[in-house]
Amino acid sequence: MRLAPAANALTQARYILKLATMEVHLKPETASRLAELASKSGRATDDLMEDAMAGYLQELTEVREMLDSRYDDIKSGRVAPIDGEAFFDNLRQRENELLKKRNLK
Repeated sequence: MRLAPAANALTQARYILKLATMEVHLKPETASRLAELASKSGRATDDLMEDAMAGYLQELTEVREMLDSRYDDIKSGRVAPIDGEAFFDNLRQRENELLKKRNLK
């Protein structure tokens, strides 16, 4: 819902946040773990779920932004894609060389 700006306000409120109720179905094992954590922490299960979902969604947003950025870098030619198998072969080779150097000492 949008608010009309106040005539003499220093800042303008643009939106009213409305809490929504949502029903979440958990596996019995997950619900049990949630209840145990709530009991140990003294926090409500609703609060724990809110924190968990907020953190998950934030992390998901950050990963999506990173992947979009990397894709844009490849598409624009700023970086060149590398073959995954070739990368890991090279990594194994460098690791083996380091291990040989350590064994010689």
